[in-house]
Order: sequence, then C-alpha cells, then structure tokens
Amino acid sequence: MIKVCIFGAGSIGGYLAACLSKTDIDLSIIARGTHKKAIEENGLTLIKKESSENFKLKVTDDPKTLDIQDYIFISVKAHAISNIVDSLKNIIGEKTSIISAVNGLPWWYFYKANTGTNLDNKYLDSVDLDGKIWRSLDPAKAIGCVVYPAAEIVEPGIIKHNGGERFTLGEPDGSKSERLKVIADLLISGGLKAPQKSNLRDEIWIKLWGNCSFNIISALYDKALDEIGNDEKLLNIVRKMMKECQMVGEKIGVKFNVSIDHRINAAIAIKGHKPSTTQDLYAKRTLEIDPIIGSIIEIGNKVNVNTHNLKTEYNKIKKKAEELGLYKRSKKIDQITS
Repeated sequence: MIKVCIFGAGSIGGYLAACLSKTDIDLSIIARGTHKKAIEENGLTLIKKESSENFKLKVTDDPKTLDIQDYIFISVKAHAISNIVDSLKNIIGEKTSIISAVNGLPWWYFYKANTGTNLDNKYLDSVDLDGKIWRSLDPAKAIGCVVYPAAEIVEPGIIKHNGGERFTLGEPDGSKSERLKVIADLLISGGLKAPQKSNLRDEIWIKLWGNCSFNIISALYDKALDEIGNDEKLLNIVRKMMKECQMVGEKIGVKFNVSIDHRINAAIAIKGHKPSTTQDLYAKRTLEIDPIIGSIIEIGNKVNVNTHNLKTEYNKIKKKAEELGLYKRSKKIDQITS
C-alpha cells in the first residue's frame, strides 16, 4: 500500500488530507497543538458549500512514529520549511518523493531548470537561506506543485473549502515519470484535479505574478482585490510590479501566456476577497514575504533586471511586518535584495 504523509494539516493540508482519505492508501498527517488534539478526538471535518463530512485520520506531532513514506506533501508556510527538514529525515527513504504545496517560488526551482544562467542547479537564499532545505531534502526528490484551492481553518479540526480543486503537478525536468503519474492518479481518485505539466515553471510564475503584487498591496493598504481594482493609484502600482516580475521571469526563460491586464482582470473580478498575506496579518501569523516577492528581487539582481517598484513595496511590507512582530529580518537577505 502506498504511504502518503501530509506535513502540516492547516487549511490546504487539511483539505488535501480529507480528499486523499477517500483513496486506498496508508495516509498520515502531522499536525500540532489544538488542531491535532481536535482531529484526534473528533476527526477532521470538511465543510463544502452547504454540506460537511467528517474523516477519521491517523494524526501525530512526531514524524518518528511513522514509517518511511512514498510521498510527503509539505503544506506549511514556505518560510517554515527550513524549520521542519530535520524532523522529516526519519520518514524519507531512497525512493521518497517530496511535494511542496506552498506559495511562492519553491526551494527546488533551479534544479534541472536549464535557464542558461548561472542560477541553474543552485538555491535562492531568499527562499532557502544558506541552502539548508536543498541539502537536507535533495531536489532530486522534489515534484513540483501549484496549489489553487482556497480553504480556511474555521476552528481546530474544522476546514472550510471555499473553492478550487486543482493541484497542478510537474517534474523539475519536465519529464513524464511513473512517480508523477501515481500521485496524480491518487489526487484524481480523491476527487481533485491534478493536471501534469511539462512546463510547470510557467504556471508557477503566473500564480507568483499575482502573489507578488496583489498580496503585498492588499496587506499594505488593507484592501480586497476588487477594491484595489477600483483604486487607480494602487492598480497602477500593481501593474508596475507585475511588469517587473514578468521581465525577471522572461530573463530566465518563463513564458507568460496571458497578458498583465488579463491577469489583473481575473483577480479584481473576485469580490470582497483579501489574499492570504492579509489574512495572515489579521491572524498575527508570520508573513510569507521573501518567497513571494524577495525571490523575484534576488533573481532580478542576479540577472540585471531593474525591480525598483517591487523593491519599494517589498521594503514597505517588511517594515510593517517587522513592527508587528510578523517578520524576522535577515542581514543576508537584506543584502541580496537591496
């Protein structure tokens, strides 16, 4: 039986666990605190539209209690991955595949990327400071994933799914592998959409396009997406940030198959929604800043693309988050993103 572990049973990890629990696998989830206690005692409840369903799951806060896994989904905030890699070592075997279901540029991004730049097969400090994740997890084990579902923890043990079912998958080298097919088929069996893409990096940047601009502007000015769309000044800043993001991406071979205006219109059509960065701000959770915008600036500096507008808003959100105790500044990251 295939062994699958989900490390981090928050909104996305919990939703994923509920769906995969319907398949014929040995599923484990790693959670902590009141969320773990609630799942242990009452199971995990998933609310979808007007219905709800309860799932009895194997949950632990200690990976040492688990066997070597075939697949591990990492579903914690991108900046927290370096904090958990040591505890993952006990469940990683020779054939284990690791899928990071997180926002921002993934830690394995330049592994077999073939960008023709000196960034190939190297880590980014803004995502993986000093390469700890790269060395500990091994990028050869990585399967890429772009996460689209929207979900939230209503209370410990209860996840509300707000829409979206797609987890787009891809090998770092663009190949069609057996391990990729197996996990995609499992996701589909659980009722999810799991397209396999040979050019996953393009899709990563389409999502990053919105994260680096709308997420940051929403958090800085406490605006929903449609409110940004109705504010010409803020919308102009978003457009400039997206243009710089596109210039950086194209310099390393990314193809943007939609226009900036198309991407903007898709975002501002969503009424009343504030992105995850703003939600984290409200909840006083550490903000994902460097993986969704600092990484673009770091690459821009290394490939000689001017990212003045990205840097301006990046420095504003870092200052705001630091003052609120929601961001820990790194001198090294400050230097490589200046």
